[in-house]
Formats: sequence, C-alpha cells, structure tokens
Amino acid sequence: MMGRRLAWVTIYAVAMAYVESAVVVYLRAIYYPHGFTFPLVPMPPVMAAIEVGREAATFVMLVGVAALAGTDRWDRFLAFCMAFGVWDVFYYVWLWLLAGWPPSLFTWDLLFLIPVPWVGPVLAPVLISVALVTTALVLLRLKDQGVLLSFSASAWTLAVVGGLLVLGSFTFDFATVLRQENPSPFHWGVFGLGVGLAAVASALGVRRLGRTRS
Repeated sequence: MMGRRLAWVTIYAVAMAYVESAVVVYLRAIYYPHGFTFPLVPMPPVMAAIEVGREAATFVMLVGVAALAGTDRWDRFLAFCMAFGVWDVFYYVWLWLLAGWPPSLFTWDLLFLIPVPWVGPVLAPVLISVALVTTALVLLRLKDQGVLLSFSASAWTLAVVGGLLVLGSFTFDFATVLRQENPSPFHWGVFGLGVGLAAVASALGVRRLGRTRS
C-alpha cells in the first residue's frame, strides 16, 4: 500500500479537491455574489437535490479509489481515510487560492448536506482531516513493517462514540440552518470530547498491535 499507490491516491484527492472547490466558486458567484455568509440563501429544490447528489457522488468516488488502491480491508479503509483527509484539506487550500476564502480558519462554512446540513468553523473539519491523514500514515507504515493490524472492541467503541460526538457538534443546529437563521456558537466542548475519545482509541489500538513478520 505504501509508495506508488498511496502517491496516486494523494494526487487523485488533490485533483478532486480542485474540482469540488471550482464548483463551489461557481455556486457562490450565483447565490452569494457579495460573499458567502450565514444565514443561507434559499436554493431551488431541484438545485438542492443536485447538490446532495453531487456530495453523494463525491463520497462514492473516494470509496472507489480506496477500494482500487488497497489489497485488503485495512488497506482500503486507511486509503479512504487518507483520500478523505487530503481531499478535505486541499478543498480549502484551492478555495483560498481561487477565491480568497476562507479569510480565517474560524470562518463558518456549510460542510456537508447528508443526511442534514453540517456547519462549523473551517478549523474543525481541517483538524479532523489532518488527524485522519496522520493516523492512516502511521498505521500504513506499521503494516508495511509487518505489524498485524487488529484493534480491540473497546478501541472501536471509543472511536465510534468519538466520531458520533464530532458529527453531533456539526449537526446539532441543522434545523436552525434550514430555517435560514444564523447557527448558534460552535459546540467546541462536544467536538473536543469526540476528538479526544478518538485519539485515545487510536493510542490504545496502536499499543495493542502485535508484530508478525513474513
């Protein structure tokens, strides 16, 4: 998994991020000619449905490249984490280069639409993406060295709970956003707890790994 295939996954994610950011530049030129801000501007139902479909297609493409890059389920899972993280970070890199946005990492953004709108400051998803890329690289490196990847049920439970808390921090105010109102302050406490639990799960999992050499 390390080496050439991982390099192509990264190149794919960076290029895909450019396509995503370009689409957003076009949309904002149409619906937010004076600059993107909350509350959200109402979008025609057909256009909203197309946007949801585009985001679903993005997810499928990330899963697809990970499936092609990996040789087993761990390779595929970690390749997906790598692709998702690189794609998300470079989405904002390209958006800043193309449109000068966001002006700050604390600027709020509409992050995702499935199954409900996700909102939060840009810094939050960037932190998650950097953590995904870092963890994926560490585990892929261990696997390349002959380590048998195997996490305990408790580690997976902590990771899932942490992930749900992070998801909750992004989606608690989805009804407010749908009403075209400004969201309440971001739930940094919930977000931080979720990230902390996921970090503990990763640390426990890495400590538990047994080394087997071929």
